[in-house]
Amino acid sequence: MKPLQKCTATKLAGRGLVLALLWLTAALALAAPVAGTVVQLSGPLMARKADGTAKVLSVKSEVENGDTLVTEKTTYALVRFIDNSEITLRPGSTLTIENFSFDSGKQEADRAQFNLVKGGLRAVSGLLGKRSREKFELKTPAATIGIRGTLFVAEIVGPASKLPAAGAVRAPGLYVQVLDGMIHLSNGGGSLSFNAGQFGFTPGTTMPPIVLPQNPGMQFAPPPVFNTPAQGGKPTADARSPKAVDCEVR
Repeated sequence: MKPLQKCTATKLAGRGLVLALLWLTAALALAAPVAGTVVQLSGPLMARKADGTAKVLSVKSEVENGDTLVTEKTTYALVRFIDNSEITLRPGSTLTIENFSFDSGKQEADRAQFNLVKGGLRAVSGLLGKRSREKFELKTPAATIGIRGTLFVAEIVGPASKLPAAGAVRAPGLYVQVLDGMIHLSNGGGSLSFNAGQFGFTPGTTMPPIVLPQNPGMQFAPPPVFNTPAQGGKPTADARSPKAVDCEVR
């Protein structure tokens, strides 16, 4: 009887190991794909996860599909995605990474879908934008932005927003500036393309985009270190940024 007991215990232990391996495999399969990495940071940055948790990010933190990135009042944050594209968030911004997928050997799987809920950003196209520009989509409360291989700035202005210098009130809506290439704005009111050097505006989803004759007061001024390349052409890390933090808040 004793050998039988030992055999039964061994079988139970083996089953437990198999169940543990199955659980680990399932957990890895459910993990959201990594979309990019924080490479520059000037203040607090939070990622609200798809499962309802929140994570404090720092330089070298990874961001995933489904993450909603939130910058504080003084925070600029630069995220480099897996195709080498970049998005720099301005202070007081909220951006959701809805779906970012890139595989150098599978162009048909390319996807770059974002939702700028509030605030503003500067976007630089990467490999995905060069080969699958029609797969890039930046949604905003006023219009959807598509690209033609580009560098652009987008800013959402809420009610009673004032220009920093003159104190004049800007009309609420979406403002864009194209620094290189071309972007395309579309909503329920119509669609319009903007070339390098142009400024654009649309007040809401039912009003067509228009070209503005001059800068309406858009300013995008991250710390100088954000624009300083390191060896190999990559930006240097912000010396003021804290070390990596993994803080889960439920």
